[in-house]
Amino acid sequence: MISGKTVVAGVVGRPVTHSLSPLIHNAWLAAAGIDGVYVPFTPDAFGFDRLVSGFRGGAIRGLNVTIPFKEAALAACDEATTLARRAGAANVLVFDQNGKVLADNTDGQGLLGAFAVQAPGWDVRNGPVTVIGAGGAARGAVAALLEAGAPKVWLLNRTLAKADAIARDLGPKVAPLPLSHGASAMQQTTAVINATSAGLAGAGELQVPLDLTHESTVVMDMVYKPLETPFLAQARSLGRPTVDGLEMLIQQAIPSFQHFFGQAPPTGVDARALALEALNA
Repeated sequence: MISGKTVVAGVVGRPVTHSLSPLIHNAWLAAAGIDGVYVPFTPDAFGFDRLVSGFRGGAIRGLNVTIPFKEAALAACDEATTLARRAGAANVLVFDQNGKVLADNTDGQGLLGAFAVQAPGWDVRNGPVTVIGAGGAARGAVAALLEAGAPKVWLLNRTLAKADAIARDLGPKVAPLPLSHGASAMQQTTAVINATSAGLAGAGELQVPLDLTHESTVVMDMVYKPLETPFLAQARSLGRPTVDGLEMLIQQAIPSFQHFFGQAPPTGVDARALALEALNA
């Protein structure tokens, strides 16, 4: 039931019809007995700033932000967390009653939380990590890994200039390499994270020599549709432990829910099972 006191939050992106976030957040709201609702918003390509401006003053509590508006979300805020600034993007906007907008980035928490759930023996501090890509998702991953104590992050990308730019911004622990020269990184890395869209259906495959990695190297793909990308399938065929993008989605939603509704999601809701049912429908 929607009441005059209902707390409204949502997700904004283009497209956003595929998003599993409304399913997850509304299940948590129902289980917690919170008078709240979580809905999708899809402004046109030039309408994001108008949407944020219209929500100033607390018309809604907050937004998760997805592609292609994450960089615009950071630019639209009044205050930003350190992680959002270092990531160069925001996936959470919180609106206060005074008209201010706070930006945060919980993608890094989602990434590390997914490793904690699906590869609990892995420790970010134990050795170098490799991130593939140089877009917003890659930059956010690198920032989070460094914040968590990674001693070195190799950043592999087809266009080296983009990786170089991230390395200049985030510091000397970031080592950019062209994707074609990633063999040395594979031989020493404790984890390989695909932060590109290559796992999406029809987007092509990554030419990465995962066979050079150690048998304990954890392999992650941020894509969750399909749940098992060709990259993860290759890793599993080699016997490598894997982490999927669906777990990252769920784990980043936890601090987002806290931002919007003032408490942790309730226990007893199997968000992954709900998401898998939706993906398989």
